[in-house]
Amino acid sequence: MKHIKNLSLCLILAALVIGFTSSQVFAKTIKMSTTTSTQASGLLDVLLPELEKDTGITVKVIAKGTGAAIRDGIDGNVDVIFVHAKDREDQFVADGYGTKRFAVMHNDFVLLGPASDPAGVKGMNDAASALAKIAESGSLFISRGDDSGTHTKEQELWRNSGVELEKTTQTIVKGGNKSDIHFFQPKGVSWYRSIGQGMGKTLTFAEEKQAYTLADRGTYIKYKYGREIPVDLEVLCEGDELLANPYGVIPVNPKTHPHVQYDLAEEFAKWLVSKRGQDVIAGYQLLGKQLFFPDAL
Repeated sequence: MKHIKNLSLCLILAALVIGFTSSQVFAKTIKMSTTTSTQASGLLDVLLPELEKDTGITVKVIAKGTGAAIRDGIDGNVDVIFVHAKDREDQFVADGYGTKRFAVMHNDFVLLGPASDPAGVKGMNDAASALAKIAESGSLFISRGDDSGTHTKEQELWRNSGVELEKTTQTIVKGGNKSDIHFFQPKGVSWYRSIGQGMGKTLTFAEEKQAYTLADRGTYIKYKYGREIPVDLEVLCEGDELLANPYGVIPVNPKTHPHVQYDLAEEFAKWLVSKRGQDVIAGYQLLGKQLFFPDAL
């Protein structure tokens, strides 16, 4: 009988310990909506384990286009957003949905295409002019068309290219949910294809069609040098100031959405911009190629 009582006591204590541990783990978990490039580039695979080691915080990642990630923050579906469309990020904070934008890192966008380069843009460092040459030649261009940071940047470049544009609406499906996005694209042409997909699928499709596309450098490096079968696309235009690609992290405002785990989200953001977080970002390389550059040090 004594052994049975001792066993019962041990089981109760074990259950209490397991329950306490589980609740602690749950309490230290936050939800983050982020651009697909932080995931597709492999950065989060090295960044988040180090975060957990240092802080105990685990992050449930929801990767989608920047526009959709910002909408998650607006709707209070997540605790923090980590995206790359600075004007839209600043507006998110100004509208009261986020508390503060922390500048985390940057890389740049690159215009990619086949080695044959039918539009003759190789070596150019004026991205808008390169797009104008692609349009003039009628060469196939693949757009993400998903309201992402990359898609936002692409539209800015088209506006600067002098190519006639038209406003269009496209229905995209993310996580089983349909949403309509509105954007501008070259008017009445057959060589421009908007596919409503993330960066990885866009790169794969552009390779298959041997077409031009715009990509963030980090994801391109991952798909070019970090896979057994690399994408067969080359960097043809780079170095333009307009191709700068800064990333920011923003905790969702608890005054707007009281249910968010703001303290943990802020701790996460501050870790990203600390020396420790910035060192992890700077140290992430593929074959000696650095994918992101710290902005907070």
